[in-house]
Amino acid sequence: MRTTFLLNGSEITADTSPTTTLLDWLRDTQNLTGTKEGCNEGDCGACSVMVTDTDGARALNACILFMPQLAGKAVRTVEGISAPDGTLHPVQQAMIDYHGSQCGFCTPGFITTMATAHLNGETDHDTALAGNLCRCTGYAPIIRAAQAAESAPVPDYVRDAPHLPCFEKSSGGAPQARGADSPPTTPGTLATWMDQNPGGTLVAGATDVGLWVTKDFRDLGPVAFLNRIPGLAGVTVSEDEIRIGAATTLTDLHAVMAEHHPSFAELIRRYGSVQVRNAATIGGNVANGSPIGDGSPALIALGATLHLRSVDGVRSLPVEDFFIDYGKQDRAPNEFVEAITIPRQRDHLRCYKLSKRFDQDISTVCGCFWIDVQNGEVADIRLAFGGMAGTPKRAARAEAALRGMPWTDATVASAMQAMTRDFEPLSDMRASADYRMETAQNMLLRAWLEDQGQATNVLEVSV
Repeated sequence: MRTTFLLNGSEITADTSPTTTLLDWLRDTQNLTGTKEGCNEGDCGACSVMVTDTDGARALNACILFMPQLAGKAVRTVEGISAPDGTLHPVQQAMIDYHGSQCGFCTPGFITTMATAHLNGETDHDTALAGNLCRCTGYAPIIRAAQAAESAPVPDYVRDAPHLPCFEKSSGGAPQARGADSPPTTPGTLATWMDQNPGGTLVAGATDVGLWVTKDFRDLGPVAFLNRIPGLAGVTVSEDEIRIGAATTLTDLHAVMAEHHPSFAELIRRYGSVQVRNAATIGGNVANGSPIGDGSPALIALGATLHLRSVDGVRSLPVEDFFIDYGKQDRAPNEFVEAITIPRQRDHLRCYKLSKRFDQDISTVCGCFWIDVQNGEVADIRLAFGGMAGTPKRAARAEAALRGMPWTDATVASAMQAMTRDFEPLSDMRASADYRMETAQNMLLRAWLEDQGQATNVLEVSV
């Protein structure tokens, strides 16, 4: 499959297999070895590159970025961060001045991520660099370097303006995707492709599928790349609903949720790293059916609807009904997730994520609660959890113990006890069953305490 894009300012066409990663292609064919392979699963950030399209520049992990995902875009590796004449970028000079590097293995990823943040005027360096791991120098001098470079002008040469046609061609010249006569470019043609390739793989952000290749060494069979289908991305807010295209990245969804449901936005901010959120899509997060996916509990608590498309049309169902059992979802082989809709409503949502690391970690328990209290009573309630069962699931008995009852500590205690009949959590490497149950109960107590005006967030409490 041929992919045309800009590489460090120059147009290039690469002829690769659909599942060749940018990291391997850079190192194996271009001798651009500054981009490092660390974890090879999107965690460490050593492979970070700057990718620019019509929506701007973003940092992405090259290790789980397939070449066809770059069509029509611009890529800058660490070799392209300095000027053509060798003049260092401001963040590179600052890293030298503030001694931000020791062994140097992670440094190229830090540089590209910092340069991307610098280009975008971002100054929340703790968030921007959460997906880049350093175990030698530590973060203090690196953060100081990022702060020192804030006021420096952005070099013009990093302002890539890709204007290439966003398509891939086969070696024979005719547009096509592996396993199909032509690649899908609209939701309708994707439905046809799915009908012809029921065992095919859809690739959106590849933050999950990428590991199937880099870790499991799977042959994905026929592949369709959703970056070719603009109709599957984007968020539309109307008077009645928020419609989210399945291929909308978590970064783009965060911007919308920050306005309408800030607690959901904060949950998204803790999903993976900046590099992962820049690639991962909400449709993929739901469609993979993980019992610990962070997006699903929030969507369930918000009463969201999932829209599945096939050649037979569009089928809609509540998000909570999509999950049948562990590893089993209500989706036919020729169906794909087209969109998710959230009804417009007052913001009663609270989301809590418990994990061993605060940033960039898988949830042990994720609880999302929509609690509508009127005149001191619980008028309506939806309590959704991840990590408590084989699927994302509502706490129906706990809800029943609260619905129509006074919003008091005694009622909350009763609901916490009822929750023991809602779930039978498992013990695994992340937590014991008893720990999961106790922390899930305490999340409900936390929601009540916060509603009473008490401070419960350890990141916000001061002495």
